[in-house]
Amino acid sequence: MDKTIGFIGSGNMASAMMGGILKANLVSSNQVICSDPSRAKLEDLQSRYGVSITTNNCEVANKADILVLSVKPQFYPEVIREIKTTVNDNTIIVVIAAGQKIETIKKLFEKDVKVVRAMPNTPALVGEGMAALSPCPMVLPEELDLICNIFNSFGKCEVIAENLMDVVTGVSGSSPAFIFMIIEAMADGAVLEGMPREKAYTFAAQAVLGSAKMVLETGKHPAQLKDMVCSPGGTTIAGVSILEENGVRASLIKAIETATKKSKDLSK
Repeated sequence: MDKTIGFIGSGNMASAMMGGILKANLVSSNQVICSDPSRAKLEDLQSRYGVSITTNNCEVANKADILVLSVKPQFYPEVIREIKTTVNDNTIIVVIAAGQKIETIKKLFEKDVKVVRAMPNTPALVGEGMAALSPCPMVLPEELDLICNIFNSFGKCEVIAENLMDVVTGVSGSSPAFIFMIIEAMADGAVLEGMPREKAYTFAAQAVLGSAKMVLETGKHPAQLKDMVCSPGGTTIAGVSILEENGVRASLIKAIETATKKSKDLSK
């Protein structure tokens, strides 16, 4: 890829994206530039990835062919106000903060810009992220392919309509926290029955990882895969009965629904 990728902000997601991009050899380290107020954070990134660093956001905006705004949502107006006259007309702006609509970003820039709204999640930190991408009409198909390649370098991505972004926040953006709670609870159950905690986390986490992989790779319905484990009168169906009795399924549905609603509220 003969492009310069710029990051404004050097947090966990920016770091995960840089790591994936460079590991996949999409660009070389001298084609990545990052800005941040914290010199210490920048120097840490430079030592890990060899990327160019600066405390000047306008320098990044000027050099970047693809510009990732990786700051918290509340800082978007301030950052865009600073860089809006510096960004080149053909630069692709990638927005990764929750609640930041394409229309809102364009209004902040006060001109037509090429915006791709993205919603990645924290498993990107270990190369297993899931991201949704929604481009504005100005983004050309070949440009969207470049952005897809970036996000596929540290997991998977899907292109969706922007009106589904809030649902993505619930089912993918927020849900790692729900899964971590499930893993923790499973491990607690194993500890209760005498297993050392460190081993309990390994068994629980690997079971979740393997189960997820079965869903993705077999193409079978989750209910069908569940039934494959549930022998008549066996241990698994006994455990499933308890989960149903305690409303685990309904609680997870409600958690996704509530997270989605909160995302919609942030977008207003």
